[in-house]
Amino acid sequence: MKPYIHIVRYYECDRMGITHHSNYIRFMEEARLDWMDQMGFGFERMEAEGVVSPVVEIACRYKHPTTFKDAIRIEVSVIELSAIKIRIAYNMYMGDTLVCTAESLHCFLENGRPVRLQERFPDFYEALCRQLTEAK
Repeated sequence: MKPYIHIVRYYECDRMGITHHSNYIRFMEEARLDWMDQMGFGFERMEAEGVVSPVVEIACRYKHPTTFKDAIRIEVSVIELSAIKIRIAYNMYMGDTLVCTAESLHCFLENGRPVRLQERFPDFYEALCRQLTEAK
């Protein structure tokens, strides 16, 4: 998968000129949506079929600051997969410098009820399983 690149915008920085920590959550979402699009299972497709994927849990570890116009390369990977949940890892770099590591946990719902991804989107589930296997 091709990594996602985010260029830090001026308004994403705080008074110290450093990217505000809350923006990394947005960067994760941008990267995750791009990653899903690359696999052919974008949110538009899932939502058109009535399935949503809310965030259940999130964690970030900030390693190095970024500033206005820095290019952040975000690598996305599956680190855990069950019938109804997926845990995704994000490694964010500025050049070779690791700036943030993060994880998000998501479930899949249809009409407010859990969806078994393997049954509802078997091709997507298989693609996730392949990525999980390749990562190990």
